[in-house]
Amino acid sequence: VELRRNRPRPVEGGDFALSDVFYFSRRGVESIMEDEVTHRFSSEELASWNLLTRTNNNFHYISLRLTILWGVGVCIRYGILLPLRVTLAAIGISWLVVGTTGVGFLENGLCSRLKDWLSELVHVMCYRICARGLSATIHYHNRENKPKKGGICVANHTSPIDVVILANDGGYAMVGQVHGGLMGVIQRAMVRACPHIWFERAEMKDRHLVTKRLRDHVNDKNKLPILIFPEGTCINNTSVMMFKKGSFEIGGTIYPVAIKYDPQFGDAFWNSGKYNMVSYLLRMMTSWAIVCNVWYLPPMTQQEGEDAVQFANRVKSAIAHQGGLVDLSWDGGLKRAKVKDTFRQEQQKIYSHMLVRDDTGSQ
Repeated sequence: VELRRNRPRPVEGGDFALSDVFYFSRRGVESIMEDEVTHRFSSEELASWNLLTRTNNNFHYISLRLTILWGVGVCIRYGILLPLRVTLAAIGISWLVVGTTGVGFLENGLCSRLKDWLSELVHVMCYRICARGLSATIHYHNRENKPKKGGICVANHTSPIDVVILANDGGYAMVGQVHGGLMGVIQRAMVRACPHIWFERAEMKDRHLVTKRLRDHVNDKNKLPILIFPEGTCINNTSVMMFKKGSFEIGGTIYPVAIKYDPQFGDAFWNSGKYNMVSYLLRMMTSWAIVCNVWYLPPMTQQEGEDAVQFANRVKSAIAHQGGLVDLSWDGGLKRAKVKDTFRQEQQKIYSHMLVRDDTGSQ
């Protein structure tokens, strides 16, 4: 209607007009000016300065007093807090490797329950030490809805430390790709004590294999709940983007969790296109603190007649509403890839229906 409002032609059909170009040009400019996607992949701008050179970088030049205060803060954060935090993080990671390796020597038979108990104890202890290394202050809400064994925990994703934040309050089975180096050493030690699910790079592309392994894990009610971030990438703590449907095709009970960080004390968002992991962790350990709220939402199951995409969107909307986040339907993969051709083709199809009338109702 808006496209043809200046022309006396029926909405359901008509010929191409050169003036249509101006409509699409205007919509294109509006999409650029009111972009709700790409700025979700950079740190959110703060209303007031938090004495960190994270966002609003020019704030510490406002006055001499603020500049001096910022300089004192740099000395405290880098000279006092950073060495203490690095020490705690090293202790936590070392104990994780040593503890899980030791637990891994226990047999799965008669010692199965003891092994599971010790494994969860070691994991939670290590994550809590690492959380202290970030000066994390975490407020958990509605603990009666915590994920139970044999379930799937899904949460919005802001940072790699989301794992530390959630595992600080209970044990989870992790899902991820096999890595080398230090991360590989940690992964191999962890999987000895707990049935985490690590995939080789080639296996990650095999959707049926991934689904089968996840479904086998969920069907065992003695195993820890799986922790999954369906967005597949980090979003800047202001919104929730499209959930991949794979996590919702497995079956079983979904336990949604909403995570919201307080940017006044530190920016937890990881801009992976700008900072590598080491640089990011350095920024976290030189923040004042990592303060966040975690809400455990009531468990959800797939309703009759509801497909995986609809189920994923329902869970995503619940998380966004609870966390005060913007609910977006865009794919987080746009952080690294271009818009899919299907989006453009859909707009082309709508326009073609205006130009070509089909008496049968199909084209």
